[in-house]
Amino acid sequence: MVVLDFNKCGKCDVTCNSIHFQRNFKNWTSGNNNIDKFIQDTQLSVHNDSEPSHTLEWIPYDRLYDIEYITDDNKFEAYRINWINECIHGWVKEALKWIPYDSIYDIKYITDDNKFGKVYKAKWIDGYIDKWGYYNKNWKRKDQDMVVALKSLDNSKNVTLEFMNEIALHYKVNLSKCIIKFYGITQDPETQDYIMVLDYAENGSLRNYLDTSHNELSWIDKINYLHSIAHGLKDIHENELIHRDLHIGNILRLKDLTCITDMGLCKPADYNASINTKNTKHSVHGVLPYIAPEILRGQKYTKAADIYSFGIIMYEVISGLPPYYDEGHDINLAIKICKGVRPRFNIKVPQLIVCLIKRCLDANQLDRPKIEEIKEILSRWYRESCSKYHHYNATINKQIKEAENINNSLQTSSLISTNLGVSYETHSEAIYTSRLLGFRNLPEPKNSEDYYEQNDNIISVKFSGIYW
Repeated sequence: MVVLDFNKCGKCDVTCNSIHFQRNFKNWTSGNNNIDKFIQDTQLSVHNDSEPSHTLEWIPYDRLYDIEYITDDNKFEAYRINWINECIHGWVKEALKWIPYDSIYDIKYITDDNKFGKVYKAKWIDGYIDKWGYYNKNWKRKDQDMVVALKSLDNSKNVTLEFMNEIALHYKVNLSKCIIKFYGITQDPETQDYIMVLDYAENGSLRNYLDTSHNELSWIDKINYLHSIAHGLKDIHENELIHRDLHIGNILRLKDLTCITDMGLCKPADYNASINTKNTKHSVHGVLPYIAPEILRGQKYTKAADIYSFGIIMYEVISGLPPYYDEGHDINLAIKICKGVRPRFNIKVPQLIVCLIKRCLDANQLDRPKIEEIKEILSRWYRESCSKYHHYNATINKQIKEAENINNSLQTSSLISTNLGVSYETHSEAIYTSRLLGFRNLPEPKNSEDYYEQNDNIISVKFSGIYW
């Protein structure tokens, strides 16, 4: 960290953004030295206009209002709020900021899903910092009264390791356009719990979006959504992190973007749970259908486990259906997953897409593709399918057209289409929220010969031409 004085930056040799932030340190505190230092360190890393957006700030709680409760969760709480001052923008977004709670208003309770804590939405009075105002000697802000989300860990007034871990790791990938934006930290004056201030996804989770709008999505839309998710996961893996709880409930639709959220279980790639915690070999936290078989058997998390989760998300985006929605999510399903059972399509899907999904869901984690390859494949498919770059003779386009023709002629009884989404009846014991799972004596993971040697999906109709 470059040592600074109040007049000149030791790195830039001028009065740069880091100096403007440093001069304001005396005007705020979170009440916790660790949080103060973390925010200050991020702000001291901001120097000039060309640096990327990565700023956090302390947001006074009284700058938030109109808070609405969104969801209940036994680990963290999240809120949707409006931020009165707006967030730090452009070339100064590279620092964190303490956000006084009195800059938040209109806090409202939304729903209860019994997952990790409480989720609220509200408004931030100030909004985010745009740039330094040289005439008034203060930060200029944009998007006053912006809607943001609040997320807090229970009992974080004591600043738990979990809270510091989440803010540090989320900050590490805060530059990614496909990771939900983290603006800063505030504190609830009643509970004294610390709260993360994040972008609010007006359209909710991708699962909610698929339920209402799946039939409106073209193949290009689906490929684009998957490419965005792959982009975010690539940014996570490039920072030597593993998400560890990747499922469609943690994928949000934010305006035109599809973003990954919830870094609460994210850990460094070299993290060893058996060393850092006790009695965890047969315990895993997550959503069963998205958990790789080797993880169910107590093996160490790797990036390949995230790839398996991504493969299940691929199936879900393409089909519109939650994985294993028609059976209980219990030890019987865990056994099936280890034996190679995977979700199957009841529609015709381009063979290229099916092949990529199967590679992601391979029982052998060493045979799963890296996220860099996945992103490149999806990027190529999108370019070849998009009207702007349309390649009529591209294999993916031929297979999409062929799949559409076949699907239009099929009568599927297991899937009921609505005008916009899909309708399905979920098994009473199918659980799609993260929870603690513990299974013993699961079989060695293997690929099902039925799934991996037969045709691409449940419909036995072969494509013509080259598959890969």
